[in-house]
Amino acid sequence: MRLEGKIALISGGASGIGRAEAVLFAREGAAVVIADLQAGEVVDEITAAGGRAAFVQLDVRDADAWEAAVNFTELTFGPVTILGNNAGTNFRVGWDEQTPEMWQTVLDVNLNGTYLGIRAVVPSMRKAGGGSIINIASSAALKQGSGGPAYATSKTAVVGLSRNAALAHAGDNIRVNALCPGHVDTPFIRGSQPHSENTWSTDIANPDNYAHRMEQQPLAIGRLQSGEDIAYGSLYLASDESSTVTGATIAIDGGSTLL
Repeated sequence: MRLEGKIALISGGASGIGRAEAVLFAREGAAVVIADLQAGEVVDEITAAGGRAAFVQLDVRDADAWEAAVNFTELTFGPVTILGNNAGTNFRVGWDEQTPEMWQTVLDVNLNGTYLGIRAVVPSMRKAGGGSIINIASSAALKQGSGGPAYATSKTAVVGLSRNAALAHAGDNIRVNALCPGHVDTPFIRGSQPHSENTWSTDIANPDNYAHRMEQQPLAIGRLQSGEDIAYGSLYLASDESSTVTGATIAIDGGSTLL
């Protein structure tokens, strides 16, 4: 019950890292609002296990939708004390194939969506006397690869945004940190989703691609990372155990950025 009495708003909470975060936070005692385009099954999973959860529809690119999500959270459970900024998108194409429209979409979701989330929850966290904002960046922010420019740029900017927000809101006892996951086995890279399309060459269901990603993760755990691996890092940042941690950038990447 490391999060007993806390109230979490989690964007992208219906799948992937966000879903793992929501389930873990609820198990640790938090009331959780899953904010996503579709509800999925996570609310039912949490409530069936005795936790407290609700769903609100959210397009992270929409400032008004963020304000509505915060208001919904306050009316349902109380002022927000944890924000998990997880929503993300990507187009897995190189420079020559990435269009200005693709660029703008990735920046709007990954960077602007994170900014709007921070902006929306700060007044609620002030009511609560403080809070923790956990932004999901990426190992792509720490080590440039051969992919298209938008994703790496957006995630690098999330690191800078997190540090700026941490300093701006430290006086409100609001902590802001960024996590940088590596190769995580979630629907973001397994299968193909509207927000994260994959071809056979980029899908980790392809044994060759899975093996290639494993080669880029030196820690000998015998598998790629899971959403739960990242969620446990979020749990630390959401809990009072990290009460003096702010402005930090933490890689949870199986050592991939060491190569």
